[in-house]
Amino acid sequence: MDESSILDLAGLATPMAIRVAATLGLVERTGTAEHLASETGTAVGPLACLLDHLVSVGVFTVDAETGHYRPTSLGAQIREVGPLLDINAAGGRAELAFVELLGTITTGRPAYAERYGRDFWSDVEADPELRRSFDHLMTWRIEREAPQVAERFDWSRFQDIVDVGGGDGTILEAILRANSQARGRVLDLAPATAAATARFADAGLGDRAGTVTGSFFDPLPAGSDAYLLSDILHDWDDDHAREILTACRRAAAPNGIVVVIELVRERGADTATDLFMLMCYGGRERTIGELAALGAECGLVVGGSRQVSDERTAVEFRVAPGAG
Repeated sequence: MDESSILDLAGLATPMAIRVAATLGLVERTGTAEHLASETGTAVGPLACLLDHLVSVGVFTVDAETGHYRPTSLGAQIREVGPLLDINAAGGRAELAFVELLGTITTGRPAYAERYGRDFWSDVEADPELRRSFDHLMTWRIEREAPQVAERFDWSRFQDIVDVGGGDGTILEAILRANSQARGRVLDLAPATAAATARFADAGLGDRAGTVTGSFFDPLPAGSDAYLLSDILHDWDDDHAREILTACRRAAAPNGIVVVIELVRERGADTATDLFMLMCYGGRERTIGELAALGAECGLVVGGSRQVSDERTAVEFRVAPGAG
């Protein structure tokens, strides 16, 4: 790779310009720089500079006669991934902490806290708008795959499911729709469980779906057939992941199942995602073998694994004999 290619890869102008465009909602509008500046509350000259760069990289186009800017087909993709790009929302804000990556690599501590003065979870809990944007991001990330998760894993074995850290109930709703014999509860913090309660009511599942407000670091509701951890463990380092798995094992003993659904390194998780989890949370994407090793340290044994969506894999754990 020559020097110019390295500089292209390392340049920040284009990714930041795209993120600012997403934050301002420019792809939802067309017009001159003056019009767009008025619409977005920005300065005309700097906005024109931004737009001209976006034109140069093929994200926007400009009419030479009218001076009207509009997104290209490439730029229109910003609409599809906006929750990840908006720098005022949880996803885009977290990405900006990459500027502190050197500190993470040097010390092992998450860059997010270095940039914002507190860890990601404390930041989200302190700001209701940030919390709402995070919950929206989680729903946006999983809603396309939730029906796949419901169809490709045998949930029919379970009468009662606890979705641990289940957010607004997107996955649990899909599972219950596909399995009329099952009941379930979402366990999460208060803003998420309020959203889950509303989701279940709108879906006509109020008689089979409920919520429990709490943390997965506290004792979990005991005696359910299955405890689901979807996109949870990768947010945490090994010590915290063991705490979560141990809480599930204690609640599930002796006959319950723990189902971990994650991006795994062999199937779907790429190195950029792994680096983000480290930088933002101090977490990591793991292999199936690494998940199995964590489970073994918590009194759980792997009963099998299978891909349950385009990107995610389910690893099923049973309580080890004598570990209840």
